[in-house]
Amino acid sequence: MGTELTAANVEKAARVLAPHILRTPLDRSPRLSKLTGQQVFIKRENRQLTRSYKVRGAFHLISGLTDEERARGVVCASAGNHGQGLAWSCAQLGITGRVYVPRTTPRQKRDRILALGEGRVELKVEGGNYDEAGRAAREDADRTGAVFVHPFDDVRTILGQGTVAVEILHQCKEQTGQLPGTVVVPVGGGGLISGMALWLREHSPHTRIIGVEPAGAASMTAALAVGEPVTLDAVDTFVDGTAVSRVGALTHPLVRDLVDEIVTVREGAVCTEMLALYQVEGIITEPAGALASSVLRTREDLAGPVVCVISGGNNDVSRYDEIVERSLIDEGLRHYFLVTFPQEPGALRAFLDDVLTEGEDIVTFEYVKKNNRETGPALVGIDLPYADDLVALQARMDASPIHIEQISPGSALFAFLT
Repeated sequence: MGTELTAANVEKAARVLAPHILRTPLDRSPRLSKLTGQQVFIKRENRQLTRSYKVRGAFHLISGLTDEERARGVVCASAGNHGQGLAWSCAQLGITGRVYVPRTTPRQKRDRILALGEGRVELKVEGGNYDEAGRAAREDADRTGAVFVHPFDDVRTILGQGTVAVEILHQCKEQTGQLPGTVVVPVGGGGLISGMALWLREHSPHTRIIGVEPAGAASMTAALAVGEPVTLDAVDTFVDGTAVSRVGALTHPLVRDLVDEIVTVREGAVCTEMLALYQVEGIITEPAGALASSVLRTREDLAGPVVCVISGGNNDVSRYDEIVERSLIDEGLRHYFLVTFPQEPGALRAFLDDVLTEGEDIVTFEYVKKNNRETGPALVGIDLPYADDLVALQARMDASPIHIEQISPGSALFAFLT
């Protein structure tokens, strides 16, 4: 097995994996093609065996262990998908393992880890984010001698994950007769984009490679700004598959030298793209899975054919209320206000008749002071038909005798109330 970060070793990894994993589809997206004016294809890693590309790196690493290393077992930290890849690999190869996940890991991913492990994998919940779970997993490996299987910062993991690019090049040539003009890849710790860039730079040097991070966990952007990996002070864990506070020592220089651009996308915009993928294409993704294609909504400079990697589809259905909420807020369609009604008959009716108009719906109404409603304001959430309708709504609020205060989405009060 190759132990150097080269395109040739990515190809060797592809041969190792071919008998064991799926060659996931490369599907044309009419919606995204119309949006960009280019042919846009989506690489469906959400249809992989574990519904994520992470199994590529995990299986490639574990399958190359010596008999002595296999006997010691394996351990990893994961936001969910890498753990599923490790669990499936353990079941296939007859190895025992432990997976450490943070408390933020959705229940659906936890249950899948145990199911895929078929009794060979133990699940440990430690810490509030991936990095805290990672420290616990490292301590386990040091204490027990188990082999630590890194989700992104290991040569063998990077090579395995890079095999996505091998498939993309072959499939794009088969379907279009061309090499991809642009490949857009989600970025967490950097393992996927690093491995893909190794292959693409040698076999399709003119392809533009763009990495996409969530704005609340832009650890690669931070590393590129200062020239080395740095630890973020805070991470928004909503896009849990890429919520990494520090990128890898191996992945950072590869991204620096081989990737054309790293961009960030608001979490709300990711939610909007998740809903579009589901409602138009019928594709279920997790937040990280929609990262790459979400950037197309704001880009008109991408050479085609464009390929976006849908990295995973392990989404918990219980999260959809939050996904819809974040999308509506980001699109400017949902707003929250503190409304202090005068203590007189008909005040609420006046608000409904004089402030709201047709198509503007109250979706939340809750008195803030639970024990004394007569003197406290009410939290009122309002959905608008169009974002531009906010200007007229604010004008009617200003003209009303009722005291109304809009809650800014960026404020601490907004985060507390919604």
